[in-house]
Amino acid sequence: MTTGGRRLTGALSRRMLLLAACSLPTVSGAQTKSGKRVAEGPALSAAKTIMAGAPLSVFVSRAPQGARLAIARPDDPAQTAIVVVEPKNTVPALPTPGIAGTYELRLTAEREGAPTVLLRQPLVTTEPEATLAAPEKLGRGQHLPVRGIGPNGELDRVVLVTPDAPIEAEGPRFFPAENVEATLEAPDEPGLYELRYLLNAPVSGLRILARRPVRVE
Repeated sequence: MTTGGRRLTGALSRRMLLLAACSLPTVSGAQTKSGKRVAEGPALSAAKTIMAGAPLSVFVSRAPQGARLAIARPDDPAQTAIVVVEPKNTVPALPTPGIAGTYELRLTAEREGAPTVLLRQPLVTTEPEATLAAPEKLGRGQHLPVRGIGPNGELDRVVLVTPDAPIEAEGPRFFPAENVEATLEAPDEPGLYELRYLLNAPVSGLRILARRPVRVE
């Protein structure tokens, strides 16, 4: 009897546990049936401070069809911008203004034939700087190893010209956005030359950020 009583008690206990489990509300199921899914809007994220002229990587998600990324001054209307880019992927890069100041990053979309600002984020650009490294002198026709680091915008370049050359003068050059180090061929004509780091960005246009003298013997 004692053994049988234990079995009976164990069976009753298991039945009570099963009944109790069945009587509990199925919270997740109720939420699935009665809850309403709210559509999420676009999202925008980027650094809020960057060196002027440097490319700004922007994280964009759920952007509507035809959306644009723009950099404008804070007081500019929606239809006015310094830079406008159609994002081709989830992390596009925008050229930033080459002048230090306060701007605004925007996500815009066309509404009834006119751009509308969907999202905005403040953007501060700091004074641009650059450094150049190269030998002080070399022989005619030799190769000149150069390193140039600055904002590294897509249109920035390091160029070797005469010291009195205008800012737009051409010469042996390379683009730091592709590689900050390069080897340039020295001119055949001996004399004093100048390496320049040239910023080329919206608002500023061409700016010489760094110079380094190089003598060709």
